[in-house]
Amino acid sequence: MGKFVGIVGVLSLLAAVPLNASAADMPLKAPPPVGPVYNWTGFYVGGNAGYTWADPSINVLTTNAFVNTPALSVLGATAGPAAAVASTANIGLRNSGFIGGVQAGYNYQKGAFLVGAEADIQGIGGTNGTSTITQLAPRTGFPGDFMTATLAVSERLNYLGTVRGRIGFLPKPNLLLYATGGLAYGGVESSTTITGGEVPPTGSSTFAGFGKVSDTRVGYTVGAGAEWKFAPQWSVKAEYLYYDLGSVTYSNGAITALLAGTTIVNFTNISSSSIRFNGNLARVGVNYEFNWDGPVLAKN
Repeated sequence: MGKFVGIVGVLSLLAAVPLNASAADMPLKAPPPVGPVYNWTGFYVGGNAGYTWADPSINVLTTNAFVNTPALSVLGATAGPAAAVASTANIGLRNSGFIGGVQAGYNYQKGAFLVGAEADIQGIGGTNGTSTITQLAPRTGFPGDFMTATLAVSERLNYLGTVRGRIGFLPKPNLLLYATGGLAYGGVESSTTITGGEVPPTGSSTFAGFGKVSDTRVGYTVGAGAEWKFAPQWSVKAEYLYYDLGSVTYSNGAITALLAGTTIVNFTNISSSSIRFNGNLARVGVNYEFNWDGPVLAKN
């Protein structure tokens, strides 16, 4: 009888428990964090490597400045102008090479948008562009007689740096698409060598001229790129830039020819060369961001 009363009591207590007192009313463990929200705000440093290419042209302009009187040199009156024509040309070049360098910058993120600034500098290897042409120009009044000139030109970009702004959009928290533009500067070189004479050599002397420029030029750059964060403080990027460092004109000197075997000036020509230093580069890079606050965890 006592056991029966005890069992009935236990059953009564169980019946008094509300049916909705289920596992839902029991304390739950906190859900694990969903992962980092990538924070792009902060300073960063990194390195890059890529390729640069350009298709410049050098415009060599030579004009006749002096011809001797026929009484002293019958050749001067026609050889000088013909030599000037043979020494004038627009010569196309092709150069390319690998680049490598470093960059540093700062980003500020506001929602899905980003603004920032970046500076970089890279050395360039193998970007010598050279070309050589030979031209003939007939001497007026002397059928079958010509003045010839060989023009050898070169161009080189030694290094390139930029200081740019960046503005971008984050289609995903760890993916940045951006446009960029600003100042560009670089070390440039160009040279022109001119040599020539009469064909066939019937008495007119040979002539030669040379000019060179080596300078640091300042211009502009524009481009676009994409950057992907594969870790809260690490990212990789791919970028294209067009740069323009402006045009330079330099002298190839006064090209004087003496009458063969004498000290008599046959003719004097004045020559100069002009070139525009512009081109393209494509590169990839890796950045490390100094995010001292660390990644922010998303909340449910």
